[in-house]
Amino acid sequence: MALDDFDRELIAATQGGLPLVARPYEAVGAMLGVPGERVRERLAEMLASGLVRRIGAVPNHYRLGYTANGMSVWDVDDEQVDALGARVGALTFVSHCYRRPRHAPAWPYNLFAMLHGRSREEVERQAGEIAALLGTACTGHEILYSTAILKKTGLRLPET
Repeated sequence: MALDDFDRELIAATQGGLPLVARPYEAVGAMLGVPGERVRERLAEMLASGLVRRIGAVPNHYRLGYTANGMSVWDVDDEQVDALGARVGALTFVSHCYRRPRHAPAWPYNLFAMLHGRSREEVERQAGEIAALLGTACTGHEILYSTAILKKTGLRLPET
């Protein structure tokens, strides 16, 4: 899909995040010289076409008190991983969940689920719930705790 000049301006204006104001589309529209409704409509079209995957808030877990953040990794039977992964991903305490290929023998894990808690004990309790859900389909797991905050950003269009 080719981007026109307005699309490039809109992406450039929003790729660092929407303004933290009561009416963010109107604020972006004012920067671009168009009504806020045009911004909202075009972003909705970009979402529907797959050009933009999502628009959402990215919270700072640490500021919210979630200082124990761990990627839980699971060795799940390949015949069951998709169905069980969907169930794990639906748990309220899992922020994201996905399947990845194994790299045996060093890395036997094929299911990843990010957990956030106010303590390691809370994260370990969450992992226990996942282990119970996976049952005998799971033969091992680990929790890899975060040790640093990394800035999360998506693709950035180059300036033209």
